[in-house]
Amino acid sequence: MQTLSHGDVKAAVERVADRVRPVTVVPGGDGGEAGHELFLALEFLQHTGSFKARGARNFLQAHHESGTLPEAGVTIASGGNAGLACAWAARDLGVRATVFLPETAPRVKVERLRGYGAEVRLVGTEYAEALAACEEFAAGSGALASHAYDHPLIAAGAGTLLEELRDRIPGLDTVVVSVGGGGLFAGVATAAREHGIRTVAVEPEHCRALDAALAAGAPVDVPVDSVAADSLGARRVSAAALHAARQDGVRTLLVPDAEIVRARRALWDERRLVVEHAAATALAALSGGYRPERGEKVCVVLCGANTDPSDLVV
Repeated sequence: MQTLSHGDVKAAVERVADRVRPVTVVPGGDGGEAGHELFLALEFLQHTGSFKARGARNFLQAHHESGTLPEAGVTIASGGNAGLACAWAARDLGVRATVFLPETAPRVKVERLRGYGAEVRLVGTEYAEALAACEEFAAGSGALASHAYDHPLIAAGAGTLLEELRDRIPGLDTVVVSVGGGGLFAGVATAAREHGIRTVAVEPEHCRALDAALAAGAPVDVPVDSVAADSLGARRVSAAALHAARQDGVRTLLVPDAEIVRARRALWDERRLVVEHAAATALAALSGGYRPERGEKVCVVLCGANTDPSDLVV
């Protein structure tokens, strides 16, 4: 495993500067009687609707600068936020993107990918089949293989978010992030540790790849069954995420689906913010799993909003 360093994150900051949208931060309340300060990082306003744009742009920009972007372009197996981010970043750099999806992928995702200029290939009925086809394509064509989360350049790009949060929230004590495969968490936690900021890593009870890896002492496959599984349903966490979780200043916790749904609904009812269940997972931590201390400055990252809002508008 290549260890992720704060230097990697700082290099990513330079690469993505003026190429991604600066994060918007809004007050989330004063914690009432608890006496803490809460902030919300609206990272769902990022290009393509999620933080994934940071990692995708850093990944492709690094290869562009080093002259290692092949003529065949980049390829990825993902119909979710990572695929959209890869296609967007490739279009921005004038690079060909080939995205593999199962034939069962929603038409809206296929059309969005094509809207970013990607070539979409539908293979099989499960993600594993699309991934296998993607790997075969990369080997045969020479295309650069990207990954949704398990690559140091992807994680470092995600970590640029923490550097921005430090500027917007002087004296930030704690950042709370959702965890799926661990790219966002690994990058943010690496940068946060450098600045003495705590990281709270939050997973759904039944999408617990990081929790299982900590228990087993190594990344292991887990079943996934959660309302947030479309974004947080990685079966195995990255080695970089496991390494980050073992460091000082990191706390991990699990939240039930009911609290995730409640947090997402509250963001709509009280603020008219529409987010994915994955984003609401981080906020759900404050419903009981994580109780900030008096005076603590806490920022919850709302990481994405590529969701169907029809269940909110009633």
